[in-house]
Amino acid sequence: MTQQFSLAYLTVANTPPPEMVYMADRVGYDFVSLRPINMGLPGEPDFSLAKSKSLFRETKQALRDTDIKLLDIELAKIENGVDPLDYEPELEVAAELGGRHVLSSIWTDDRDFYIEQFAKLCDLAAQYELTIDLEYVPIASVKNLNEAMDVLNTVKKDNAGLMLDIHHVHRARDVAEDLKKVPREWFHFLHLCDAPGKIPSDQEEMLRIVREARSYVGEGGIDVASIVNSVPEVPYSIELPNKQQIDLLGYEEFARQCLVKAKEFFAKQYLVK
Repeated sequence: MTQQFSLAYLTVANTPPPEMVYMADRVGYDFVSLRPINMGLPGEPDFSLAKSKSLFRETKQALRDTDIKLLDIELAKIENGVDPLDYEPELEVAAELGGRHVLSSIWTDDRDFYIEQFAKLCDLAAQYELTIDLEYVPIASVKNLNEAMDVLNTVKKDNAGLMLDIHHVHRARDVAEDLKKVPREWFHFLHLCDAPGKIPSDQEEMLRIVREARSYVGEGGIDVASIVNSVPEVPYSIELPNKQQIDLLGYEEFARQCLVKAKEFFAKQYLVK
């Protein structure tokens, strides 16, 4: 099977959704992974497709004009003070645009609360035939494979999935043998990147790498092949922010190089499922 690739929002952060679609098409991606759910970060633009009718129309037109499909949207966080039902407008729009998945992560330590809220989010997404894919993040509340599996085994929702980010798998010190034990039907897509092999002890440094210093696939210190070969072949969303390379190349050429390096890596590794 030929690998399929999506251009993830963080790789070209702050690029409006329509331009992301056209850029992905020019460069050669199959999908885009958009962020219409604002995370409230300093300086982050609001690309809400539900609030802005013009942005929605332009994005819909861009998808019509190209062969690009919408793979997923982000980020439906489970956290204190947030009702998952508030995400419904963006889920509805994502479904209208042909989206398949919604990325989620958990940022509260109250297990009873986050189990209830995650199940609620899954039920909401099911109305729009969307999956909710849980990403564990080492600096979040659900921070490793075991904790993510606990959530999915507890909620038992048909549309719940597990989304692995190569960086987070390595930083959580999860291993390929454990990944092979995960139910195959939980995997819908994967965040592809590389990063330095040494795991920072300082949280600020870990955040810096996550947000602006990941490596081209095959050029970092992570055993990407063992992770990828431990799960079914799914679309690979390239989430690979690197400020130095972006400043050097610009967004479009950087997005192109991310794709080129990823394809070269797969060809060299002879990854076999």
